[in-house]
Amino acid sequence: MKKILLTDSSLRDGNHSVKHTINLDSIAKYCQFADIVGIPIVEVGHGNGLAASSISVGRSLFSDEDMLSTARKNLKKSKLGIHMIPGVATLDNAKRAIDLGVDIIRVASHCTEATISKTHLEFLSTQQVTVYGVLMMSALINAKDLLEQAKIMEGYGAQGIIIMDSTGSYLPNDVEERISLLKSFLSIPVGFHAHNNLGCAIANSLVAAESGAELIDGCIRGFGAGAGNAALEILIPVLNQSGFDTGIDFEKTIKEADHVMNYLVPSAPITEPINVLTGLEKLFSGFEKPIMNAAATYGIDYSTLIFELGERKLVAGQEDIIIEVAHQLEKKQQKNNILS
Repeated sequence: MKKILLTDSSLRDGNHSVKHTINLDSIAKYCQFADIVGIPIVEVGHGNGLAASSISVGRSLFSDEDMLSTARKNLKKSKLGIHMIPGVATLDNAKRAIDLGVDIIRVASHCTEATISKTHLEFLSTQQVTVYGVLMMSALINAKDLLEQAKIMEGYGAQGIIIMDSTGSYLPNDVEERISLLKSFLSIPVGFHAHNNLGCAIANSLVAAESGAELIDGCIRGFGAGAGNAALEILIPVLNQSGFDTGIDFEKTIKEADHVMNYLVPSAPITEPINVLTGLEKLFSGFEKPIMNAAATYGIDYSTLIFELGERKLVAGQEDIIIEVAHQLEKKQQKNNILS
């Protein structure tokens, strides 16, 4: 059986779905579970990663230091991972995270902006941590361009490349094309992070593995932004039955999938109409709540707002533009009402 290195993003991507309010008791309890069942990597932090807590994208209930320290105390065998975006997190933030015991650092950029990762990847590749490059919003460019960006990160010292379907837009053939191409031309492991906007998170993750990906992400009950991620309790048996070894105890995981509803996951993500629309328009999965809030505030239909944002090709971190566009649509709507 081929080995799959699975990263559990529940304590990072899941933070998106609860407005970054996962508490320290929940982090401790979930890390204890992850350690017992053999989850290789547990990713922890604000939904947008290290040092991302802010008014514009949401403030964390607890500091990075508190979250990472709590996780580290409760992980004996599983490795502790973080997500960081250059320009949001600095090298000083990364150094502090390493001091707190982080093992895996994933340095992320928009899929066309790999060059911003240079300083971070080059420095971190000299430290006693594993460092991966992450290309977010990867559905916004074609496979050939994605490969070029991945090569840039590889050249900076990334020890693996993960492509994120941040918009939940991929169909299985999209995943096969991209993962196969990256595997053919990179000398480092390739990974995949799914979102479930079009209901394909599990299928896409399986196709990624079958196409050569060695690094796959999942979340308990799919706990993540928007329609959620590939559900861990489904992903593990699907991979196992398809000839892949995750090394994770499935029986204990499926039991915990019930139990987490009492302390971590207030409600399991489902694919709502808004998630389908953002997936089709290739908008960041974390935009769901800002879009709904802006549409309600300005009295416009959220689908109209989504189509306009899709035309503008908004990316994660541009939440303030959602409000601006909603306000413009309100004015346009008022003008049309007067003319009619």
